[in-house]
Amino acid sequence: MMHAEKAKELFESGYNCAQAVTLAFADEMGMTKEEAARISSSFGGGIGRLREVCGCVSGMALVAGRLWGYESPTANEEKAAHYKLIQELAEDFREANGSIICRELLSGITDDTKPVPEARTDEYYKKRPCAAFIACAAGILEKRIYEKTAPQNGEP
Repeated sequence: MMHAEKAKELFESGYNCAQAVTLAFADEMGMTKEEAARISSSFGGGIGRLREVCGCVSGMALVAGRLWGYESPTANEEKAAHYKLIQELAEDFREANGSIICRELLSGITDDTKPVPEARTDEYYKKRPCAAFIACAAGILEKRIYEKTAPQNGEP
């Protein structure tokens, strides 16, 4: 199954937006489903339902960090390259959706920052475009993974 469809199904099964994107790539990250769910659990709803940076974008950043992040605090070149990658992923998402900010993406649902999420009903899914954002983020990330692993210039 493609990552976009997998991520969308994960969201529709009850995972938050960040978890859905992150869990779709658990195998690539060498993580269990439980580990991926835990590390991404805080980022749903624009970081703990604060409606800040979209959880989909945070999920992309978490996966990218696990796959291509730097380790050393003195790895300045690697840090710059990684931040460039994160900015590119975020910009791809912004170009596709108009923003990377949850409250802007959910126009009309911006005042709900209570820590208790709404029940996942049919009505909930009808008024939220989140599934489309999740599929978009997973697609952007899947494309980047393919670009980074595909043979270049005729190389095997």
